[in-house]
Amino acid sequence: MEATTNHEAFLLSQRCVWVNGPVIVGAGPAGLATAACLREQGVPFIVIERADCIASLWQKRTYDRLKLHLPKQFCQLPRLPFPQEFPEYPSKKQFVQYLQSYAQKFDINPQFNETVHSARFDHTSALWRLKTESSVSGQVVEYVCQWLVVATGENAECVMPEIDGLNEFSGEVLHVSDYKSGERFKGKNVLVVGCGNSGMEVSLDLCNHQASPSMVVRSSVHVLPREIMGKSTFELAVLLMKWLPIWIVDKLMLILSWLVLGSIEKYGLKRPLMGPLELKNTTGKTPVLDIGALSKIKSGEIKVVPGIKKLNKHEVEFINGEKMEIDSVLLATGYRSNVPFWLQEKEFFGKNGFPKTPFPNGWKGKSGLYAVGFTRRGLSGVTSDAIKIAQDIGNVWRQETKQKKKPIACLRRCISHF
Repeated sequence: MEATTNHEAFLLSQRCVWVNGPVIVGAGPAGLATAACLREQGVPFIVIERADCIASLWQKRTYDRLKLHLPKQFCQLPRLPFPQEFPEYPSKKQFVQYLQSYAQKFDINPQFNETVHSARFDHTSALWRLKTESSVSGQVVEYVCQWLVVATGENAECVMPEIDGLNEFSGEVLHVSDYKSGERFKGKNVLVVGCGNSGMEVSLDLCNHQASPSMVVRSSVHVLPREIMGKSTFELAVLLMKWLPIWIVDKLMLILSWLVLGSIEKYGLKRPLMGPLELKNTTGKTPVLDIGALSKIKSGEIKVVPGIKKLNKHEVEFINGEKMEIDSVLLATGYRSNVPFWLQEKEFFGKNGFPKTPFPNGWKGKSGLYAVGFTRRGLSGVTSDAIKIAQDIGNVWRQETKQKKKPIACLRRCISHF
C-alpha cells in the first residue's frame, strides 16, 4: 500500500506540457534575443531559466565595476538599440536595465527556477522531450516540442582549476563570479589566478581599493588598448577587415598597440605567435582590452608572477621556486558551457559544449535543434544567430499553419506516457 501511495505522489509531482512552438533554454541575452525575433515572426515559445531572473550571469555573477568592453552599437540585441543617453560603454547596471526593458517590450516571460535535467530527441514521435525540475516546488515537468533552442551560452558554469595545496590554504578562495568589489580586500595580498579581461580588471579594482594584487600569468596573452586615437579598437578592426585579410589586420593592430602601450613583454606579458584576431577566431581566446591595468603593472602596483607550483597554509610557491605570503586567492579562470551535462545529443554539439560546425554555420543542427550564443563573437554573434533561427522556425511555422496541421496526435503520444 505504501509503495502505491509513493508512486501516485510521484505522478502527481510531474506533468507533461505540449509546447506549440520552440522551447528556449536560457534567459540570458541569447535566449531573450531569440524570443524577441520569434515574437516578431508570430511564433509562440516558452523560455526556461534555472535562475530567478533574466541575465543571471550579469545580475548575480559579475563584479560591480564591470562595463561592456565594446561600444554599445556592437552589443545591442535585435530590434532595440540602447538609449541614446547611455554612454558608449554602458555599465553593468545599465546593461541589465536594457535587458529588462527588452524583455518587457517583447513580452518575454520566462519560466524561472526550472533546471533542465535532460533533453532528448524522441525518434518515435519526432519530437524533443525536456525534463525539468523546479528549485522552488520540486515539481518535475516534461516539455514536448518540435524545436529546441539551446541558449545557455558559453559561460554557464565556473571553471575551477586544480591547484596543488588549494584545500590546505587557510585564507579565502573565491571565484571571480562571486567577487563584487575590492573594498573588503583593503590592505591584503591577493593572488589573482588568470590574466584575461576578468583577471586584469579585478586586479585593477583591487589596486583602486588599496589591496596588493599579484596576477598569475601562465601563458601568452594579447593586450590591446580599448581605444586607438579615440576610436574603439574593435570598431577599427571590423572596419579594416572589410578591406584587408585578417593577418594584415592583425599586423596593423599589433603595430598600433605597440605605439600606444609600448612593449609589454618586459613586464612578463608575452604575446602569442598568432595574431589577436586570428587567435580569437581559431581558439575563441579573447584579447585583453586594457582599461588601466597595464599602467598599474608598469608601476609595480600589480605584480606579474609565474605559474603556481603549490599552495600551503599561508603562502604560494611558484614554478620558478619563489615563494610569497598571501591572504586570499581569486580565481579568474573563466567559464564553460554546461550543455553536455543535460543535452543527450552528440552529433551537433561537441564534448566541449559548443557546436562542432564553425561560425557562421553553427546555429542549426538536425531535427529542430538550434544553438544561439556559442559563436565566441560576443553579443554581435548572438544577434546573428537569433535572427537566423527565428526566420528558419518562422518559415516552417507559417507553412504548417497554412496547412492547418494540429499537434493532436503528438499531444496524445505525450499524454499516453502518464
